[in-house]
Amino acid sequence: QEQVVESGGGLVQPGGSLRLSCLASGFSLKGYVMKWFRQVPGKERELVAGINAAGTNTMYADSVKGRFTISRDDAKNTVYLQMNGLKPEDTAAYYCNAYFSTFGGREYEYWGQGTQVTVTS
Repeated sequence: QEQVVESGGGLVQPGGSLRLSCLASGFSLKGYVMKWFRQVPGKERELVAGINAAGTNTMYADSVKGRFTISRDDAKNTVYLQMNGLKPEDTAAYYCNAYFSTFGGREYEYWGQGTQVTVTS
């Protein structure tokens, strides 16, 4: 069964760091665009970072630029989100998303169940 599972969340003080991992099983991440989202209860889900299939291009929400880094290691079938200089407003459930499409219109998309990040003193 194809799935992605996030890990690495936890409780951290402001200014601290965490590295989230997204491990895929049942399929290969090669060819997939990977993204990290986050969501606070009662708020809209927010796109935090993305990386193309080749790992040559990344994008970030303005709120995390300069602090977060997305990367991928296809050999390990894993995508990472390195989070530095964490702020209380980064507190959220973080979700991993994998997406692939073909010219024939076939789409493949997988979501993890999320990992909680809490930034507080």
